[in-house]
Amino acid sequence: MSDTPVQTSATVLTVRQVQDYHAVTLVAPAIAERFRPGQFVALAVGGEHTSRLVRRCFGVYEVKSDYGGTVELVFADTEPGTAWLAGRRARDQIDLVGPLGRPFRLPRDPVTCLLVGGGPGGAAVFALADTLLRRGCQVHFVLAGPSAKQVFGSRMAHRIGDSSTVATDDGSMGEKGTVRDVLPRVIEETGADVVYGCGPTTLLRSVTQIATDFGLPSQVSVEEFLQRTGACGIGVCMTCMLPVHGEDGVTRMVRACADGPVLRGDLVRWGDLGTIPFDALGAPRVLSVSEGGSL
Repeated sequence: MSDTPVQTSATVLTVRQVQDYHAVTLVAPAIAERFRPGQFVALAVGGEHTSRLVRRCFGVYEVKSDYGGTVELVFADTEPGTAWLAGRRARDQIDLVGPLGRPFRLPRDPVTCLLVGGGPGGAAVFALADTLLRRGCQVHFVLAGPSAKQVFGSRMAHRIGDSSTVATDDGSMGEKGTVRDVLPRVIEETGADVVYGCGPTTLLRSVTQIATDFGLPSQVSVEEFLQRTGACGIGVCMTCMLPVHGEDGVTRMVRACADGPVLRGDLVRWGDLGTIPFDALGAPRVLSVSEGGSL
């Protein structure tokens, strides 16, 4: 099995609506056999003669051996590209590149893992859960969303997890509250050794802060940031840059697609996303008057 991504014409097997989201299953054996949890795929949308040139990047919910290898993606219909994807039918063809990006780093020994997911991007925790369970790890879930319709996978989490906790802003499913409200208690109750997060940037920031407070390592997928900013998915366009602390303490700008989407949560400068911090290596510097410069 090669780690090299491939470009292929994938056949649509099914497109179904799941609460407020859509799930599309694609027959793509070459991508399925190479996939590792945390990686993503980039789809061309709009058809052969479309003017929509930018690919859409999605994490992978599930990989199966059916039909030689299938890949299932979960997404929200929020713009013309995803609307086109939601309208596909069985046997349609979609140009697909993958698997792309860096996957989650897996524990060497069986440990207690806490998986936190929110929104459609949270679907990616289930591909990770499958691998962790096969390695003998305990897997506990925390799933969150504004309301019940925005929580993906609660039944699956209840079925396969050692425990599952759901939190919604309006209390329509599980507990009323956010990840920040329930995560500290779940960490204590489960005795988690590591925390993984997939979903909105605000959720990942909370996951990181709370895990750090408990002295736990965190790995997060910045797929949502990549979806909002990325254009190519392969590290060429440089539109999905974000600031990350290096092991040496120096801040560098990294690509969410090629250097991520999985990153150490404690190294991401969450408050500076969308900017180039002045102290980042190679950042442009402005010499102020107070430093002896002239205007």
